[in-house]
Amino acid sequence: MTHHDDDVLTALRAPVAESTTARLHQLLERKAEAAGLIDIAYTTTDTPVGRLLLAATPRGLVRVAYAREDHDRVLETLAQKISPRILRAPARLDDVRRELDEYFAGRRRSFDVSLDLSLSHGFRQLVQRHLPEIGYGQTRSYGEVAALVGNPKAVRAVGTACATNPLPVVVPCHRVLRADGSLGGYIGGTEAKHALLDLESAA
Repeated sequence: MTHHDDDVLTALRAPVAESTTARLHQLLERKAEAAGLIDIAYTTTDTPVGRLLLAATPRGLVRVAYAREDHDRVLETLAQKISPRILRAPARLDDVRRELDEYFAGRRRSFDVSLDLSLSHGFRQLVQRHLPEIGYGQTRSYGEVAALVGNPKAVRAVGTACATNPLPVVVPCHRVLRADGSLGGYIGGTEAKHALLDLESAA
C-alpha cells in the first residue's frame, strides 16, 4: 500500500460534519427532483401521537405511518408495491406537514392535500374514500359506515378497511367505533385513537 493510499483511507475514515451531509442530501434531492427520478418522496414529522412517516407520489399523499408500524419496514413495502425510487425529500411534503400542524393545533377540521389511494383496492378503497364524510368531532359505527357505502351487511369488511387504512389521521378511520361505542382496533394503537377523538371533541 502506498503513502497515497494511506492518505485516501485516512480521508475516507474522517468524520463528515452534519451540515456537510445535509447540504449533500439537499443537492441530491434537488437534482433527483429536477431529473424526475423520485417516485416516492418521504419525511417524518413529530406530532402529539408520535412521529409519523409521510410519503407521497406525484399523485398525492400515499402513506402516513405510525412509529409502531416500523418506518423502515413501511418504506420497504412502498418500494415493493410502488417503486424503489424513494428519497427523503421533505420539501415535497411541506403542505402535508403544515396541514397536520394546523390539525393538531385545533385550527383545521379537514385536509385539502391530494391523496393517492393506490395502496388500497376494491371495497377497502371504497370505504376509505367515504371516511372523510364523517365530520370532524363526529363518530360512526362500523355498521353505519357499511350502510354509507351501500353494503349494510359488510360490517366486518368495513373493519378490515379501517384497520388497513394507509392514510390514518388524514383519512379519519379513527372516527369509526364499535356499535357499543367502544374504540375498536386502530393502526396507531388505542391511545392514539383516544387522543385524536379527544382533540376533536375539545374543539
